[in-house]
Amino acid sequence: MIQRLLYTKASQLLEKFPIIAITGPRQSGKTTFSKQLRPEYSYVNLEDITNREFAKNDPKGFLNTYKNGAIIDEIQYVPELFSYLQVFTDERNQVGEYIITGSQNFLLMQQISQSLAGRVALFTLLPLSLKELKQSEYSYSTWESYAVSGSYPRKILFDINCRDYYANYISTYVERDVRLLKNITNLDLFQKFIFLVAGRVGQLFNQSSLGNELGVDNKTINSWMSLLETSYIAYRLYPYHSNFNKRIVKTPKIYFYDTGLLSYLLGIKSEQELSQHFAKGSVFENLIITEGLKNTYNKGDNPIFYFWRDHANNEVDLLIENYPNIDIYEIKSSTTIKMDFFKGLNYFKGLHSSVNAHLIYGGNENQKRTEVEVIGWISIDSIF
Repeated sequence: MIQRLLYTKASQLLEKFPIIAITGPRQSGKTTFSKQLRPEYSYVNLEDITNREFAKNDPKGFLNTYKNGAIIDEIQYVPELFSYLQVFTDERNQVGEYIITGSQNFLLMQQISQSLAGRVALFTLLPLSLKELKQSEYSYSTWESYAVSGSYPRKILFDINCRDYYANYISTYVERDVRLLKNITNLDLFQKFIFLVAGRVGQLFNQSSLGNELGVDNKTINSWMSLLETSYIAYRLYPYHSNFNKRIVKTPKIYFYDTGLLSYLLGIKSEQELSQHFAKGSVFENLIITEGLKNTYNKGDNPIFYFWRDHANNEVDLLIENYPNIDIYEIKSSTTIKMDFFKGLNYFKGLHSSVNAHLIYGGNENQKRTEVEVIGWISIDSIF
């Protein structure tokens, strides 16, 4: 078993709140993690139709059966349970009574905000991080091999072929999650949309271009993108807005929560293919930013990440407000450090007085330069 870094914070808050909720992609390890937190708790999975019918038709009986320490998996299938959970936990006033999990962030958060606000501690568990893998026997020697493999626990632990794993992941996602969340009549067209989004990774999200290619309107494209976000397939990175320069780009960029899935969608089968692929730089950028998300979520925090670009194409790949400072990152897949890598960082430093600048690159060496800290990819677990 690989020890998840979220364990410490989740254990602490399980002693403070009656419920903790763990959301994240399918197969990110939520069930295993929940059982590691409290192996003695009873367990019920609401994907099982029998359990689901019990919970829907007799929620009081269900919660009387599973109480005083229970893990309720995929709870979004029975939204009726949330209001009953509120009543039951208020009456019993017992901390750490329930661990609930869900794979659809929007559905879970919607119910929590309506019924369980103030009673639940929220956590996001993404696939394994580089830091978690480095502490196990499953570490990677190159970023390319890590990117192509991806970081879903089952894929790594059982050494499943990338094509086999991700083809089944997408098929299952489209057939099960998409049908649950949206009434999409043309699933083939939606699946084509996923592949097209992958081809635009690290680029500005041009809804009109995607809509024209697929023959659908902007409203549909935005709805489909929200669906990818809700189910932890992809996410939007929004531009940073500040008064010091109003002429900035306002369109978000697109990234994926797992580079193994991204590589599959791009048709990349091996690290050798990745090293020669047109999207190599974008895949590396995706890898680094997503590792930042993982490291932040694993501390129990919510990442607030941005990019910055003005209309003259001066750009910073990643920006994080760390009041009163701003941390900025340039991300390059090259193993050789070139002077033009520092251009965007230096330009932004001229706009703001308190900036910590970093260059993350595909090599292994770290350098403490006067103006910019240079960080090799293998050391990214120590930042963010």
